[in-house]
This record gives sequence, C-alpha cells and structure tokens, in this order.
Amino acid sequence: VQLQASGGGLVQPGGSLRLSCAASGRTFSAYTMAWFRQAPGKEREFVAAVWSAGSTFYTNSVKGRFTISRDIAKNTVDLQMNNLKPEDTAVYYCAAVRGVPYGSSWIRQTERYDYWGQGTQVTVSS
Repeated sequence: VQLQASGGGLVQPGGSLRLSCAASGRTFSAYTMAWFRQAPGKEREFVAAVWSAGSTFYTNSVKGRFTISRDIAKNTVDLQMNNLKPEDTAVYYCAAVRGVPYGSSWIRQTERYDYWGQGTQVTVSS
C-alpha cells in the first residue's frame, strides 16, 4: 500500500495550489483519507479529511479556503488550497485509515492513521 503526494511548490500570499494524493495497492473507497501538515519546529497537525460518500471535516484555520475531494475511480484525494497565507507553509502529508472517523478529536490524531505519503513542500512567500 502506497500513498504518493504531489503538487506542492512556491506560491505568493493569496495564491492557490492543488495537492494530489494517489493511492495504490488497494481500493481506498472504504477509507478515511486526510491531509496533515508539519511546519519547521512544529508538530504534525491535521488539515482536512474526507470519508464515505464525501463527508468532510476541516481544521478551523483552513475553513473556507481549502477544499478536500476524492475520486474513488482514480483512487485519488485532492486538496485545493486558495487564498494561501504564509502560515500555511509546511510539508503536507496525505494519510489513510480504514473506516469512518469517530469524531472531531479522533480524526485529528496522527496515530489513528495506518498509511502515510512521503510529503510535499508548500511554501507561501512573497
């Protein structure tokens, strides 16, 4: 089972990026798929998740700016990031766990996820 993240880069404040996570090895339709991020010197933090037929959950700091979506046929999960801010700068990781989340606290915990991608760097700077 492998998760491959891509799409990171350098963007100016207010700009947009679209991250993509391709899953291989099994069908992830029965999995909760999530994006986390880790800034230098900080712990890895939850960003957004999608599960079942398209239920989603976002951390407050990205609500209204980020959109997570999945394409079950392609086994991919995307994160559209708009109106990016310097504080969004981090390495972004996709992650997966089988089943549905057990609440907003559960979904944020890195230890709940069984599979992780390698990370992709997002830098927001002028």
